[in-house]
Amino acid sequence: MQERFRELVNRIEFPVLLAGLIVALGLWGFVELSEVARDATPHAFDTQILLAFREAGQPDNPIGSPKIEGAVRDITALGGTIVLTLITAATVIYFFLTRRLSTAFFVLVAVGGGQVLSSLLKLGIDRPRPELVSHLATETSLSFPSGHAMLSAVTYLTLGTLAARFLQGRTTRIYVLSLAVLVTLMVGVSRIYLGVHWPSDVLAGWCAGFAWAMLCWLAARFLQRGNAIDE
Repeated sequence: MQERFRELVNRIEFPVLLAGLIVALGLWGFVELSEVARDATPHAFDTQILLAFREAGQPDNPIGSPKIEGAVRDITALGGTIVLTLITAATVIYFFLTRRLSTAFFVLVAVGGGQVLSSLLKLGIDRPRPELVSHLATETSLSFPSGHAMLSAVTYLTLGTLAARFLQGRTTRIYVLSLAVLVTLMVGVSRIYLGVHWPSDVLAGWCAGFAWAMLCWLAARFLQRGNAIDE
């Protein structure tokens, strides 16, 4: 029995194990954070972190100069619907022009599915935007989870993992994936700085986004081995 288990473990590659672990942790984290979001009163860590981005005793005044505020607005735009749609469309068109039709369809399903999932999750927990600090951006949708954080993870990680398949060398692949993660984290933090999300909203968005992106990566790996998706 032990020998069969060891043989099974040896057949499973480390990236697959890591992706499976990220999916499991992401789902667990999202469930735990959803309980925080359902509480009638904000959690202590939510209020403390949100206030940490404001001048002491001035909830309407963010830390840093006006230039920093402008830079944060630019960063948060990287997770906006328009920017992510343009990036996704450009990628799909590229794969279409290079006749990788199945890959183009896969990108549409992965990113589009993430958008649908984000909308459904927001409806599942009717959490209003934080009123503890002033909003430095106009938002009308529900707060939990952060759509910017989730869809940044879905889009950038999906495209990053696809790009890594065509790159030579481990260092280059690690760089591309690290860049995708960095942009995702920056977008999430920007939402807290702007005061439009509780930190738990952003954490939940990351959990759901990372889990979805890794599920898509696992699906792509499975389809690639079955020759159902382009090399």
